[in-house]
Amino acid sequence: MKPKRIHNFNAGPAALPQPVLEEIQANFLDFGGSGMSITEISHRSKWFDNVISDAIIRVRRLLQLDKRYHVLFLQGGASLQFGMIPMNFLSAQDCADYVNTGTWSAKAIKEAQIQGKNIRVAASSEDRNFAYIPKDIAFTTNAVYAHITSNNTIKGTQWADFPDTGDAALIADMSSDIFSRSLDISRFGMIYAGAQKNIGPAGVCLVIIRDDFLSKVPVHLPTMLKYTTHADKNSMFNTPPCFAIYTIQLVLKWLEETIGGLEKMDALNRKKAQLLYQSIDASEFYKGTADQDSRSLMNVTFRLPNEDLEKEFIAQAIANDLGGLKGHRSVGGCRASIYNPTPLKAVEVLVDFMKDFEKKKS
Repeated sequence: MKPKRIHNFNAGPAALPQPVLEEIQANFLDFGGSGMSITEISHRSKWFDNVISDAIIRVRRLLQLDKRYHVLFLQGGASLQFGMIPMNFLSAQDCADYVNTGTWSAKAIKEAQIQGKNIRVAASSEDRNFAYIPKDIAFTTNAVYAHITSNNTIKGTQWADFPDTGDAALIADMSSDIFSRSLDISRFGMIYAGAQKNIGPAGVCLVIIRDDFLSKVPVHLPTMLKYTTHADKNSMFNTPPCFAIYTIQLVLKWLEETIGGLEKMDALNRKKAQLLYQSIDASEFYKGTADQDSRSLMNVTFRLPNEDLEKEFIAQAIANDLGGLKGHRSVGGCRASIYNPTPLKAVEVLVDFMKDFEKKKS
Protein backbone atom coordinates (compact mmCIF):
# COMPACT_ATOMS: atom_id res chain seq x y z
CA MET A 1 0.00 0.00 0.00
CA LYS A 2 1.34 3.43 -0.98
CA PRO A 3 2.09 5.53 2.13
CA LYS A 4 0.13 8.72 2.66
CA ARG A 5 2.09 11.92 2.01
CA ILE A 6 0.72 15.38 2.80
CA HIS A 7 1.91 18.82 1.69
CA ASN A 8 4.33 19.69 4.48
CA PHE A 9 4.83 23.37 5.39
CA ASN A 10 6.47 22.80 8.77
CA ALA A 11 9.15 25.30 9.81
CA GLY A 12 11.55 22.72 11.20
CA PRO A 13 12.01 19.85 11.32
CA ALA A 14 10.74 20.39 7.83
CA ALA A 15 10.08 18.68 4.53
CA LEU A 16 12.77 16.63 2.81
CA PRO A 17 12.86 15.85 -0.93
CA GLN A 18 10.79 12.73 -1.57
CA PRO A 19 13.53 11.14 -3.75
CA VAL A 20 15.90 11.47 -0.78
CA LEU A 21 13.45 9.76 1.55
CA GLU A 22 12.92 6.99 -0.99
CA GLU A 23 16.67 6.44 -1.37
CA ILE A 24 17.06 6.25 2.40
CA GLN A 25 14.20 3.77 2.57
CA ALA A 26 15.61 1.59 -0.21
CA ASN A 27 19.07 1.38 1.37
CA PHE A 28 18.20 1.51 5.04
CA LEU A 29 18.78 -2.15 5.91
CA ASP A 30 21.85 -2.66 3.72
CA PHE A 31 23.87 0.50 3.18
CA GLY A 32 26.40 0.32 0.35
CA GLY A 33 26.61 -3.46 0.45
CA SER A 34 27.77 -3.40 4.06
CA GLY A 35 24.98 -5.64 5.35
CA MET A 36 24.30 -2.93 7.94
CA SER A 37 22.05 0.11 8.20
CA ILE A 38 23.55 3.59 7.94
CA THR A 39 22.52 3.88 11.60
CA GLU A 40 24.69 0.87 12.48
CA ILE A 41 27.95 1.38 10.62
CA SER A 42 31.08 2.71 12.32
CA HIS A 43 31.88 6.36 11.74
CA ARG A 44 35.45 5.15 11.14
CA SER A 45 34.39 2.79 8.37
CA LYS A 46 35.05 3.25 4.67
CA TRP A 47 31.29 3.51 4.10
CA PHE A 48 30.85 6.54 6.32
CA ASP A 49 34.12 8.07 5.16
CA ASN A 50 32.66 8.06 1.65
CA VAL A 51 29.49 9.74 2.94
CA ILE A 52 31.11 12.61 4.81
CA SER A 53 33.77 13.14 2.13
CA ASP A 54 31.12 13.40 -0.59
CA ALA A 55 29.01 15.76 1.54
CA ILE A 56 32.00 18.07 2.03
CA ILE A 57 32.86 18.00 -1.68
CA ARG A 58 29.28 18.90 -2.59
CA VAL A 59 29.18 21.77 -0.06
CA ARG A 60 32.41 23.11 -1.54
CA ARG A 61 31.14 22.80 -5.09
CA LEU A 62 27.72 24.35 -4.49
CA LEU A 63 29.14 27.33 -2.58
CA GLN A 64 32.37 27.56 -4.61
CA LEU A 65 34.52 27.45 -1.50
CA ASP A 66 38.24 28.05 -1.82
CA LYS A 67 40.91 26.35 0.30
CA ARG A 68 40.62 28.93 3.07
CA TYR A 69 37.25 27.51 4.17
CA HIS A 70 36.67 24.43 6.32
CA VAL A 71 33.42 22.45 6.27
CA LEU A 72 32.36 21.05 9.63
CA PHE A 73 29.40 19.01 10.85
CA LEU A 74 28.77 19.73 14.54
CA GLN A 75 26.20 18.84 17.15
CA GLY A 76 24.25 21.21 19.38
CA GLY A 77 22.43 22.99 16.58
CA ALA A 78 22.70 26.68 15.74
CA SER A 79 21.93 27.41 19.39
CA LEU A 80 25.33 26.10 20.48
CA GLN A 81 26.99 28.26 17.84
CA PHE A 82 25.47 31.33 19.49
CA GLY A 83 27.78 30.71 22.44
CA MET A 84 30.75 29.18 20.61
CA ILE A 85 31.25 32.11 18.23
CA PRO A 86 32.02 34.80 20.85
CA MET A 87 33.83 32.20 22.99
CA ASN A 88 36.20 31.32 20.14
CA PHE A 89 36.67 34.67 18.42
CA LEU A 90 36.45 37.49 20.96
CA SER A 91 39.29 38.14 23.39
CA ALA A 92 38.94 40.63 26.23
CA GLN A 93 40.20 43.39 23.93
CA ASP A 94 37.93 42.57 20.97
CA CYS A 95 34.45 43.70 20.04
CA ALA A 96 31.76 42.51 17.65
CA ASP A 97 28.55 43.87 16.14
CA TYR A 98 25.18 42.13 16.05
CA VAL A 99 22.03 43.01 14.11
CA ASN A 100 18.82 42.07 15.90
CA THR A 101 16.10 40.98 13.48
CA GLY A 102 14.11 38.68 15.74
CA THR A 103 14.08 35.75 18.12
CA TRP A 104 17.17 33.92 16.90
CA SER A 105 19.27 37.07 16.62
CA ALA A 106 18.23 38.00 20.15
CA LYS A 107 19.31 34.57 21.40
CA ALA A 108 22.72 34.96 19.75
CA ILE A 109 23.12 38.37 21.38
CA LYS A 110 22.15 36.98 24.78
CA GLU A 111 24.72 34.17 24.58
CA ALA A 112 27.51 36.67 23.90
CA GLN A 113 26.33 38.89 26.75
CA ILE A 114 26.25 35.98 29.20
CA GLN A 115 29.99 35.60 28.63
CA GLY A 116 30.61 39.28 29.28
CA LYS A 117 31.87 39.83 25.73
CA ASN A 118 32.15 43.33 24.28
CA ILE A 119 29.37 43.40 21.74
CA ARG A 120 27.25 46.17 20.24
CA VAL A 121 23.78 45.92 18.73
CA ALA A 122 24.49 47.90 15.57
CA ALA A 123 20.86 47.85 14.41
CA SER A 124 17.50 46.39 15.37
CA SER A 125 14.02 46.14 13.89
CA GLU A 126 12.41 45.57 17.28
CA ASP A 127 10.72 48.99 17.10
CA ARG A 128 8.23 47.56 14.59
CA ASN A 129 8.00 44.03 15.94
CA PHE A 130 10.76 42.79 13.58
CA ALA A 131 8.68 43.35 10.45
CA TYR A 132 11.65 44.59 8.41
CA ILE A 133 15.38 44.24 7.78
CA PRO A 134 17.39 47.32 8.90
CA LYS A 135 19.24 49.34 6.28
CA ASP A 136 22.13 51.83 6.27
CA ILE A 137 23.80 50.29 9.30
CA ALA A 138 26.90 51.91 10.77
CA PHE A 139 29.14 49.01 11.78
CA THR A 140 31.99 49.41 14.26
CA THR A 141 35.25 50.05 12.41
CA ASN A 142 37.38 47.75 14.57
CA ALA A 143 34.86 44.94 15.11
CA VAL A 144 36.20 41.41 14.69
CA TYR A 145 32.93 40.31 13.13
CA ALA A 146 29.37 41.42 12.41
CA HIS A 147 26.68 38.81 13.06
CA ILE A 148 23.34 38.55 11.27
CA THR A 149 20.54 36.02 10.92
CA SER A 150 20.04 35.76 7.17
CA ASN A 151 16.43 34.56 7.34
CA ASN A 152 14.01 34.97 10.22
CA THR A 153 11.64 32.04 10.39
CA ILE A 154 9.29 33.43 13.01
CA LYS A 155 8.77 36.93 11.59
CA GLY A 156 9.07 35.99 7.92
CA THR A 157 11.86 38.40 6.97
CA GLN A 158 15.09 37.83 5.05
CA TRP A 159 18.17 39.78 3.99
CA ALA A 160 17.73 40.24 0.23
CA ASP A 161 21.24 41.71 0.06
CA PHE A 162 23.95 41.26 2.65
CA PRO A 163 25.24 44.40 4.39
CA ASP A 164 28.60 46.06 3.83
CA THR A 165 30.34 45.44 7.15
CA GLY A 166 33.60 47.18 6.27
CA ASP A 167 36.64 45.52 7.84
CA ALA A 168 34.49 43.33 10.09
CA ALA A 169 34.02 39.83 8.71
CA LEU A 170 30.41 38.82 8.23
CA ILE A 171 29.10 35.85 10.22
CA ALA A 172 25.63 34.58 9.37
CA ASP A 173 23.20 32.15 10.91
CA MET A 174 21.75 30.64 7.72
CA SER A 175 19.78 27.86 9.34
CA SER A 176 16.65 28.47 7.31
CA ASP A 177 17.96 29.60 3.92
CA ILE A 178 21.31 27.86 3.40
CA PHE A 179 21.64 26.59 -0.22
CA SER A 180 18.46 28.41 -1.24
CA ARG A 181 20.38 30.92 -3.41
CA SER A 182 23.86 31.70 -4.70
CA LEU A 183 26.32 33.40 -2.34
CA ASP A 184 29.51 35.42 -2.65
CA ILE A 185 31.21 33.40 0.05
CA SER A 186 34.28 35.65 0.14
CA ARG A 187 32.26 38.17 2.16
CA PHE A 188 31.83 35.73 5.05
CA GLY A 189 34.20 34.72 7.81
CA MET A 190 31.75 32.04 8.86
CA ILE A 191 28.28 30.74 8.11
CA TYR A 192 26.38 28.12 10.06
CA ALA A 193 23.08 26.34 9.71
CA GLY A 194 21.07 23.92 11.79
CA ALA A 195 20.13 21.31 9.21
CA GLN A 196 16.52 20.68 10.16
CA LYS A 197 15.00 23.56 8.22
CA ASN A 198 16.45 23.42 4.72
CA ILE A 199 19.04 20.67 4.24
CA GLY A 200 18.36 17.65 6.42
CA PRO A 201 16.99 16.21 9.66
CA ALA A 202 17.57 17.52 13.16
CA GLY A 203 20.80 16.60 14.90
CA VAL A 204 23.59 18.30 12.96
CA CYS A 205 24.75 21.85 12.29
CA LEU A 206 26.73 22.72 9.17
CA VAL A 207 29.57 25.16 9.91
CA ILE A 208 31.71 26.78 7.22
CA ILE A 209 34.62 28.69 8.69
CA ARG A 210 37.59 30.58 7.25
CA ASP A 211 41.23 29.98 8.17
CA ASP A 212 41.78 33.40 9.74
CA PHE A 213 38.96 32.73 12.17
CA LEU A 214 40.37 29.38 13.16
CA SER A 215 43.64 31.14 13.98
CA LYS A 216 41.82 33.21 16.62
CA VAL A 217 40.69 30.21 18.67
CA PRO A 218 42.32 30.25 22.15
CA VAL A 219 43.90 27.07 23.46
CA HIS A 220 42.33 27.23 26.92
CA LEU A 221 38.73 26.48 25.86
CA PRO A 222 37.09 23.12 26.63
CA THR A 223 38.05 20.68 23.89
CA MET A 224 34.58 20.16 22.41
CA LEU A 225 33.90 23.91 22.32
CA LYS A 226 36.90 24.76 20.13
CA TYR A 227 36.39 24.94 16.38
CA THR A 228 39.99 23.84 15.87
CA THR A 229 39.21 20.50 17.54
CA HIS A 230 36.64 19.69 14.88
CA ALA A 231 38.55 21.19 11.95
CA ASP A 232 41.67 19.18 12.84
CA LYS A 233 39.71 15.91 13.01
CA ASN A 234 37.40 16.40 10.01
CA SER A 235 34.33 16.61 12.30
CA MET A 236 35.13 13.21 13.83
CA PHE A 237 36.83 14.03 17.11
CA ASN A 238 33.88 12.20 18.64
CA THR A 239 31.11 10.14 17.04
CA PRO A 240 29.24 12.45 14.66
CA PRO A 241 25.50 12.27 13.88
CA CYS A 242 26.04 9.83 11.03
CA PHE A 243 22.46 9.47 9.82
CA ALA A 244 21.89 13.24 9.73
CA ILE A 245 25.11 13.79 7.74
CA TYR A 246 24.13 11.01 5.35
CA THR A 247 20.77 12.68 4.75
CA ILE A 248 22.46 16.02 4.09
CA GLN A 249 24.73 14.30 1.58
CA LEU A 250 21.68 12.99 -0.28
CA VAL A 251 19.95 16.40 -0.18
CA LEU A 252 23.08 18.04 -1.62
CA LYS A 253 23.19 15.38 -4.34
CA TRP A 254 19.53 16.13 -5.12
CA LEU A 255 20.34 19.85 -5.27
CA GLU A 256 23.16 19.28 -7.71
CA GLU A 257 21.92 16.45 -9.87
CA THR A 258 18.13 16.85 -9.85
CA ILE A 259 17.61 20.58 -9.36
CA GLY A 260 20.78 21.63 -11.19
CA GLY A 261 22.49 23.89 -8.66
CA LEU A 262 21.81 27.01 -6.63
CA GLU A 263 20.83 29.34 -9.46
CA LYS A 264 18.03 27.01 -10.52
CA MET A 265 17.05 26.44 -6.89
CA ASP A 266 16.90 30.21 -6.39
CA ALA A 267 14.65 30.65 -9.43
CA LEU A 268 12.29 27.93 -8.22
CA ASN A 269 12.16 29.36 -4.70
CA ARG A 270 11.32 32.80 -6.07
CA LYS A 271 8.56 31.34 -8.20
CA LYS A 272 7.01 29.58 -5.21
CA ALA A 273 7.22 32.67 -2.99
CA GLN A 274 5.88 34.99 -5.69
CA LEU A 275 2.85 32.77 -6.23
CA LEU A 276 2.00 32.76 -2.53
CA TYR A 277 2.68 36.45 -1.88
CA GLN A 278 0.67 37.49 -4.93
CA SER A 279 -2.27 35.51 -3.60
CA ILE A 280 -1.99 37.22 -0.21
CA ASP A 281 -1.58 40.70 -1.71
CA ALA A 282 -4.60 40.24 -3.99
CA SER A 283 -6.77 39.44 -0.97
CA GLU A 284 -8.43 41.62 1.64
CA PHE A 285 -8.87 38.53 3.82
CA TYR A 286 -5.19 37.60 4.29
CA LYS A 287 -2.51 40.05 5.38
CA GLY A 288 1.24 39.53 5.25
CA THR A 289 3.18 40.46 8.39
CA ALA A 290 6.54 41.46 6.88
CA ASP A 291 7.38 44.60 4.87
CA GLN A 292 7.37 43.78 1.17
CA ASP A 293 11.06 44.61 0.64
CA SER A 294 12.03 42.38 3.59
CA ARG A 295 9.88 39.36 2.85
CA SER A 296 11.33 35.90 3.25
CA LEU A 297 11.41 33.48 0.34
CA MET A 298 11.45 30.62 2.86
CA ASN A 299 8.84 31.48 5.51
CA VAL A 300 5.66 33.26 4.41
CA THR A 301 3.87 34.67 7.46
CA PHE A 302 0.32 36.00 7.33
CA ARG A 303 -2.77 36.72 9.42
CA LEU A 304 -6.49 36.27 8.93
CA PRO A 305 -9.15 38.74 10.16
CA ASN A 306 -9.27 37.15 13.64
CA GLU A 307 -7.80 34.30 15.69
CA ASP A 308 -10.92 32.16 15.48
CA LEU A 309 -10.70 32.17 11.70
CA GLU A 310 -7.01 31.34 11.93
CA LYS A 311 -7.75 28.30 14.07
CA GLU A 312 -10.43 27.17 11.64
CA PHE A 313 -8.11 27.79 8.68
CA ILE A 314 -5.37 25.64 10.20
CA ALA A 315 -7.81 22.86 11.15
CA GLN A 316 -9.37 22.74 7.69
CA ALA A 317 -5.93 22.87 6.07
CA ILE A 318 -4.89 19.77 8.00
CA ALA A 319 -8.12 18.06 6.95
CA ASN A 320 -7.11 18.83 3.36
CA ASP A 321 -3.59 17.40 3.75
CA LEU A 322 -1.90 20.78 4.18
CA GLY A 323 0.22 20.51 7.33
CA GLY A 324 2.41 22.83 9.37
CA LEU A 325 0.62 26.12 8.70
CA LYS A 326 0.28 27.25 12.30
CA GLY A 327 2.42 30.30 13.13
CA HIS A 328 5.12 30.15 15.79
CA ARG A 329 3.68 29.98 19.29
CA SER A 330 5.29 33.34 20.19
CA VAL A 331 3.45 35.30 17.49
CA GLY A 332 0.44 33.26 16.40
CA GLY A 333 -1.08 33.66 12.96
CA CYS A 334 -0.16 31.44 10.04
CA ARG A 335 3.10 30.52 8.37
CA ALA A 336 3.92 28.52 5.27
CA SER A 337 7.53 27.38 5.21
CA ILE A 338 8.42 26.74 1.58
CA TYR A 339 12.00 25.56 1.84
CA ASN A 340 13.98 24.01 -1.03
CA PRO A 341 12.30 20.58 -0.83
CA THR A 342 8.76 22.02 -0.93
CA PRO A 343 7.55 21.45 -4.51
CA LEU A 344 5.78 24.11 -6.55
CA LYS A 345 2.74 21.83 -6.68
CA ALA A 346 2.36 22.07 -2.88
CA VAL A 347 2.27 25.87 -3.07
CA GLU A 348 -0.28 25.74 -5.88
CA VAL A 349 -2.52 23.48 -3.79
CA LEU A 350 -2.16 25.82 -0.80
CA VAL A 351 -3.07 28.89 -2.87
CA ASP A 352 -6.19 27.15 -4.20
CA PHE A 353 -7.18 26.17 -0.65
CA MET A 354 -6.66 29.73 0.59
CA LYS A 355 -8.86 31.15 -2.17
CA ASP A 356 -11.58 28.62 -1.46
CA PHE A 357 -11.44 29.28 2.29
CA GLU A 358 -11.67 33.03 1.73
CA LYS A 359 -14.65 32.62 -0.57
CA LYS A 360 -16.49 30.59 2.07
CA LYS A 361 -15.71 32.89 4.99
CA SER A 362 -15.92 36.36 3.45
